[in-house]
Amino acid sequence: MLDHLRDGDVVVVWKLDRLSRSLKDLLHILEKIDAAGANFRSLTEAIDTSGPAGRMMMQMLGSFAEFERAMVRERTRAGLKTARERGRKGGRRPKLMAQQRTEILAMLAAGRAAAEIARIFRVHRATISRIAAEARTGSAEAGSGF
Repeated sequence: MLDHLRDGDVVVVWKLDRLSRSLKDLLHILEKIDAAGANFRSLTEAIDTSGPAGRMMMQMLGSFAEFERAMVRERTRAGLKTARERGRKGGRRPKLMAQQRTEILAMLAAGRAAAEIARIFRVHRATISRIAAEARTGSAEAGSGF
């Protein structure tokens, strides 16, 4: 779109964050719009860069939006850290319980095919191979897989 702007065009977005994710990127895009002789308008924030007040408001709102994203990221990280300290783990729950993993290893030791075991437990054959590899290496992660 920026490559096709002409003098007098107006770039219209519904909301400011639809145009860019960072203030640096936003200012770069606004410079390109300005260099093409076009203007920018945000409907939700009622910003029109055809005048100096609109350009100043745009930069201020961009700064606040970037600050808000940084705060959300910081709160999310703090929440994840607190959850880990309480013993909670993120990610998917294991598809197989420890008892099932032991049973799979016994079936493999008895000579049953990995593909057959995978069908019985309704998992992918790679899951059976992963369980066998973890058992061979004595991985501390055994039991936390799929």
